[in-house]
Amino acid sequence: MSILTSLTKISKQFAVLVDPDNYLQHNLINIVKIADKSNVDYFFVGGSLFMNDNLEHCIRIIKDNSSIPVVLFPGDTMQINNNADAILFLSLISGRNAEMLIGRHVIAASYLKKSSLEIIPTDYMLIDSEKPTTALYMSNTIPIPSDKDEIAVSTAMAGEMLGLKLIYMDAGSGALNPISISMISNVKQNISVPLIVGGGIRTPEKAKENLEAGANVIVIGNAIENKHSLITSIAEVVHS
Repeated sequence: MSILTSLTKISKQFAVLVDPDNYLQHNLINIVKIADKSNVDYFFVGGSLFMNDNLEHCIRIIKDNSSIPVVLFPGDTMQINNNADAILFLSLISGRNAEMLIGRHVIAASYLKKSSLEIIPTDYMLIDSEKPTTALYMSNTIPIPSDKDEIAVSTAMAGEMLGLKLIYMDAGSGALNPISISMISNVKQNISVPLIVGGGIRTPEKAKENLEAGANVIVIGNAIENKHSLITSIAEVVHS
């Protein structure tokens, strides 16, 4: 089964987000082993800023210690590696930066065409979390205001109408506040493609709220870096 098919057919799933810059080898191995035992559905690998050339090494550690699919979550065209299973081909349609809408995609297209990666066209929407994030700074875009559900709904609908296969709403790495339950619910009621939600989710209770509001995939990154037990407790909530 392709990853996109899995995302479409299975209603509730859990992805662990790994930024290769943030993990020492032993820390990542521990996280991967816990995720494997907890039946985590995906590893999303990538970040807004790469300070070290750790991407391939990071993917290999995951592959050597787990059978969980590795999906690239690239912040740049440099963050592509054929050892992964798939790539979220992100179009940042919440902003107006042409490079993030189509420019970098043109640069990456030839390489991706020749690769074995499953390419998943994804509507990427940054939502304001009341704290500047790396994603905002690096993308040079303005996020959707956290209390403007109607803008988020219209943006998500436009992405689906353009043919994008996933909607990914993200408050960003280290978000001060998660995306509101109201916004998640309103967006989900107006789209028919899977909805991914990430940023600012730090507890199983918050993950459960987002799932009940309509999220199909919960993404957790920063919260588990120093609290690995969250992987198991959140996985239990997602798969219950």
